Amino acid sequence: MTLLDVKHLSVRYGALTIVNDVSFSISEGEWLMIVGPNGAGKSTIVSAISQGTPYTGEVFVQGRNIKSLRARDLAQTIGVLAQSHAMGYGFTVGAVVRLGRYAYSPGLFSGSRDEDEAMVTRALELTGLTRFAEQNVLTLSGGELQRTFLAQIFAQNPRVLLLDEPTNHLDLVYQKQTFELITEWLKTPGRAVVSVVHDLSLAKAYGTRGLLLDGGKTIVCGETGEVFAPEYINHAYSMDVAAWMRRMLAQWQEEGTR
Repeated sequence: MTLLDVKHLSVRYGALTIVNDVSFSISEGEWLMIVGPNGAGKSTIVSAISQGTPYTGEVFVQGRNIKSLRARDLAQTIGVLAQSHAMGYGFTVGAVVRLGRYAYSPGLFSGSRDEDEAMVTRALELTGLTRFAEQNVLTLSGGELQRTFLAQIFAQNPRVLLLDEPTNHLDLVYQKQTFELITEWLKTPGRAVVSVVHDLSLAKAYGTRGLLLDGGKTIVCGETGEVFAPEYINHAYSMDVAAWMRRMLAQWQEEGTR
């Protein structure tokens, strides 16, 4: 079942074209990695799909044009995890995660429902944040804060998860935790993930499909093995990507032989 279908997406700022006629689709169980050099238009695509940036073209979610969806329906369908989060108020972790259930609330002043509380509790458990539930988010580390917003999205329970370089500023341990948590989330039927990823190793390790961009245009879109083929990836990055990765890996292999 196709969950997200993007057709001829373009984003322009005046005479400058940031994204140029990009099309792709993703079905349940798939994790699409959007990769490419700086300025390729990767984050702009995520912003356009989530209705944060004006665009031309069409975006369909479960067969419905996304522009026809009410904000409530959109929140029940698409969840977005950004690179960083600016917190100006000292909410508790539990309160931030509970905001993920707002789209399911029957009214502004309605009380908590058992289903909502169960989803919040489960999201806290999945992300290892149960013991932080009453802690002020302003006291959290960067990795703990990112997990808090990931838990909020898990509580939101969307069909499609959009990630804009979600681990770009995190330590290795939090990178690993975040990608493994998302892998587990994706195992539930009827879900799909689209990620903007700077780290090609993460993209290749976790993605099932890839979209390679350069200068706002699609170079190739397909299975990760095809997208990371030398003729495409080397062209986009203007270097021998695999040789560079092997050189980096060799340092660790040499350490292991000492």
